[in-house]
Amino acid sequence: MPTSDAVLTQILAQLEAMQVSQQAMQAKLDALTGKPSSPPVESPPTSPASAHFANKPEEQAEKELVSPLDKVPLAGTSSGPSPPQKSMLSDKEREKLLYPGRVNLTTYPDQHGIKPYPLRWGAATPEERGPVVCSRLSSSLKQRNALGAHSGSYSIYRALSIAMGSLSPTHKPDYTMTEPPVNFPPQPSWFDPKKIVSFDPWGHLVQTVFKKQMDSELDIRPSIAVTKAHLKMSELDEAARKGTLAVDGELVMRSRPLKNEDGTDSTEDNGVEVTVSKAAVEPVWYLPGVAERFGISEGLLRRALFEDTGGMYPELVTRPDIKVFLPPIGNLTVYVFGNPEYLSDESKVLTLRVHDECNGSDVFGSDICTCKPYLVYAIEECIRGVQAGGVGVVVYFRKEGRALGEVTKYLVYNLRKRGGDSADRYFKSTEMIAGVKDMRFQALMPDVLHWLGIKKIDRMVSMSDMKYDAIVKSGIPILTRYDIPDHLIPPDSRVEIDAKIAAGYFSSGKKVTEADLVKTVGRAWEETEH
Repeated sequence: MPTSDAVLTQILAQLEAMQVSQQAMQAKLDALTGKPSSPPVESPPTSPASAHFANKPEEQAEKELVSPLDKVPLAGTSSGPSPPQKSMLSDKEREKLLYPGRVNLTTYPDQHGIKPYPLRWGAATPEERGPVVCSRLSSSLKQRNALGAHSGSYSIYRALSIAMGSLSPTHKPDYTMTEPPVNFPPQPSWFDPKKIVSFDPWGHLVQTVFKKQMDSELDIRPSIAVTKAHLKMSELDEAARKGTLAVDGELVMRSRPLKNEDGTDSTEDNGVEVTVSKAAVEPVWYLPGVAERFGISEGLLRRALFEDTGGMYPELVTRPDIKVFLPPIGNLTVYVFGNPEYLSDESKVLTLRVHDECNGSDVFGSDICTCKPYLVYAIEECIRGVQAGGVGVVVYFRKEGRALGEVTKYLVYNLRKRGGDSADRYFKSTEMIAGVKDMRFQALMPDVLHWLGIKKIDRMVSMSDMKYDAIVKSGIPILTRYDIPDHLIPPDSRVEIDAKIAAGYFSSGKKVTEADLVKTVGRAWEETEH
């Protein structure tokens, strides 16, 4: 699709601004190092590629593009990866070795030597699809077909480790024996570029399906890891003691006994453990598909991601040929209860909860919301579903505070508690601070269900209409919905539940009108009775 003159004008204006900024940074760097200032560079010519490389021979441009990362020793070493003791080089010397002297803010499609590795999202085979390559190492830089960095928000810690000299920038991971112990095989949805757009469906299999490319020194990394584990929660221990959760010896097992001081086994009941299969999934966005999900243009999506993150990735604007982006956001984790092969078997009853992170409740037990009791209830329902011959799934997204963040969340708590915590002000309090009441935008959420091969959901443990609508719109029917039982709702979170019911959230029992909301009031900070 041809680029409009207006878009080209905007891009060229951005490039000129970047170049001016780059010249200013270089002048400051030269002043600090005592070097004479670099001569001024002419304004960007018509071709974006020549904006940075004007009047430079191709050999010099190519040299600036590739950082000499493989020459950088770790702190306290000559070349090997042993733990750092004391740096042999100054920070300035290490910086010069790690990164080029001149800061290159971006690259361009027609730049010399750049040839992205072919990547066709939604292709029928991994060979046709191609690997996701986002590395800036010299072995992969010119073949990059993705922007961003692996590990989402944790990529910042990797950068810090390199800067400190704790990690070699050229470390090559050894993925021997890291393959999934549980089979999550390809599904028809993997080959539909519209069904999965927010992560790489082949991300857990790169060690095998892209081994040839990895052996050729391309820096390719898994973006999904699958493993098996035992889940242990005090709430499940209590349910087993009460007899509401059956101990079957296969899915739900007695925990190993505790030890006495003399090393003998204690007779104290140590509760139960639940066997699960689980997968950690990092975000990998196919930008055309993500834009379509949100009903906006790819150009607008790219510009917003660049502008409203402080110019985080300039190549979102300058590399329209690269369609994949690894955003620095949190991941998701899939917990499968029972046989994973049942996930795509429509004859099996499937129980599902999609849960968005709430650290205060999920981990530390805050009673201002129903997040943890709802999560525990869903896990128990998954277990009971498996014991009746079905399969259960809990998907845990890192979208703290409705994706507004924990700081915003706590500010809202302050406003609610100081202003009178009534249900009629529940959503208004959030909007006053954040501008919106929810930024989770569940349009991308169903991708993980399609990756698992889920074709229908028999029992969905959720009150959220946003989640329900997104799943059904994606082509997966939901037969039955379950809200949280009334007896599991902490008293102080009645404000949340009533406000949600009045706003249209699903409820099988209590009906709440806007007029009723004033009557539901939460506990003040000063109150000590629970």
